[in-house]
Amino acid sequence: MEQYSILGRIGEGAHGIVFKAKHIETGETVALKKVALRRLEDGIPNQVLREIKALQEIEDNQHVVKLKDVFPHGTGFVLVFDFMLSDLSEVIRNSERPLTPAQIKGYMMMLLKGIAFLHHNNIMHRDLKPANLLISSSGHLKIADFGLARLFNDEGERLYSHQVATRWYRAPELLYGARKYDEGVDLWALGCIFGELLNSSPLFPGENDIEQLCCVLRILGTPTLESWPEIVELPDYNKITFKENPAIPLEEIVPDTSPQAVDLLYKFLVYPSKQRCSARKALLHPYFFSCPLPAHHLELPIPQRGGRFPCQRLQPPTADFSVDLHLQNSVVDPALLQGHAACL
Repeated sequence: MEQYSILGRIGEGAHGIVFKAKHIETGETVALKKVALRRLEDGIPNQVLREIKALQEIEDNQHVVKLKDVFPHGTGFVLVFDFMLSDLSEVIRNSERPLTPAQIKGYMMMLLKGIAFLHHNNIMHRDLKPANLLISSSGHLKIADFGLARLFNDEGERLYSHQVATRWYRAPELLYGARKYDEGVDLWALGCIFGELLNSSPLFPGENDIEQLCCVLRILGTPTLESWPEIVELPDYNKITFKENPAIPLEEIVPDTSPQAVDLLYKFLVYPSKQRCSARKALLHPYFFSCPLPAHHLELPIPQRGGRFPCQRLQPPTADFSVDLHLQNSVVDPALLQGHAACL
């Protein structure tokens, strides 16, 4: 720990406090996640072990946060990550600067690339939400917080906990108590995040699990055996009934949105998990190839922690070649070229 200088506190999670720090020797700014063990005999919390294992096993990827080091400290240990300036929830909450369609496409493209990479490596994140999507100082989005991550296989016979994912982004099969599920839980969360980017507010903001299910059914309509045959196999299917109601068109839920964006949103927010569009296929959707094209990462807003936005990036002045200028004011001064003439 003595090789780092603490610069400030970033936040606090379920298993540790995160600090901004500088490596004394290299001057590199990093994020330190300090995990304290309440009792040594309890060992390292499972969620922390999963996070370390998941990040150590996958290759470096520009859209997944990098675990740089792990070392013991006192009665606990420290995880060292790349320092990230903020997260996507800060971007969405900044109502003074609503995101443009091009910026939303830019964020979604980076998120989909990261999820496609994880799923290709058989990793379910299981807790995708804007607060776990970190933003670097260069505008890059990186997926973080792998405390709930799991490996999955195509057989789908393994049992998992249904108490995963933050409630607003929890797939309906989880709300019905599913113990067998797949990467579709991440794809549902992708749809919720996409809708939140389009609307600047959460799509399904339930205050408890029952209300969360009500929020989903109110918009997508009450599922039937025709629309969701697998629902009868879910543990909590018969424990609660809801009044039948038709779906509300998503065009009304995310108004002033392009038809391509609405179509892609429909492909994620589907009751049967197997029918949800994969991240890899979503990257080929016409939404990303229609005007406006996705914004470059340098064109995306960079919020500071706490909602403050830095000054605009300085851009080099562009030459003014207006036809209204006099010729002598619009051409390069020959004197500026004299030192380079010998090179021509």
